[in-house]
Amino acid sequence: MQRLVWSVRSALYVLWLLVTVVPWALMVLAVSIFQRGQPLYWLVVGWLRLTMLGSRYICGIRARVQGMHHVPTAAQGTAAVILAAKHQSTWETFALPTLMPHPLAYVFKRELLLIPFFGWAMGRLDMIHIDRSKRAEAWARVAAQGRRLMSEGVWVIMFPEGTRTTRGSQGTYKNGAARLAIATGTPIVPIAVTSARCWPRKSYLLRPGMIDVSIGAPIASVGREADELMREVEGWIETEMRRLDPGAYAGAETPAPQPAVAPR
Repeated sequence: MQRLVWSVRSALYVLWLLVTVVPWALMVLAVSIFQRGQPLYWLVVGWLRLTMLGSRYICGIRARVQGMHHVPTAAQGTAAVILAAKHQSTWETFALPTLMPHPLAYVFKRELLLIPFFGWAMGRLDMIHIDRSKRAEAWARVAAQGRRLMSEGVWVIMFPEGTRTTRGSQGTYKNGAARLAIATGTPIVPIAVTSARCWPRKSYLLRPGMIDVSIGAPIASVGREADELMREVEGWIETEMRRLDPGAYAGAETPAPQPAVAPR
């Protein structure tokens, strides 16, 4: 019976996404003829806020955020940062722009641009879309676009594991975010997210519950090696995931914390 209720609520949520994304995407496409940059970005975030309202009131999914004081604010000049987040479901891709006080640029596979309405609207934003099959070309694009966007005050967000992972598991952390951070002298803000509690990987059977988002202190990149820097980011995220969702990692090895290394 409980699973049936979840299925009905999940179906209603998917319907909510479809009903709202079409007119909103058309509005974004129309506005983009005359307006680009931050105004268009915040218009898109308006739809993401609707997705969060739908997940809360239709599916019973709530969020609890800690560590927002680690995120640079307008009073601090909104210094550029790179966000490196755990990736368990679609939820964090919708939620993080609504939580952050500054425009974000996602690094994502270009195939997403082909999704009707949603992808078309994304294509009008300042994002970094790459061809994963051409790794050298993809990195060159990330480096060039990332440098430009951060110089314009946009924060770059990346999922170091590259794809969504199942609850209680750990993917391979790629060092792209660390390489970009070092190339631009930008700190990395690590983020742990327990979204698979409510929205499992590759599933639209959503379950009510609490998703924890934990934001870590910025990790300096100046004078660091990419692999060593990413190990520190990985160590923080995975240790925090085990603190936030201990039941999911029962019996799993806890990663050894990586000590901070002073810039050379």
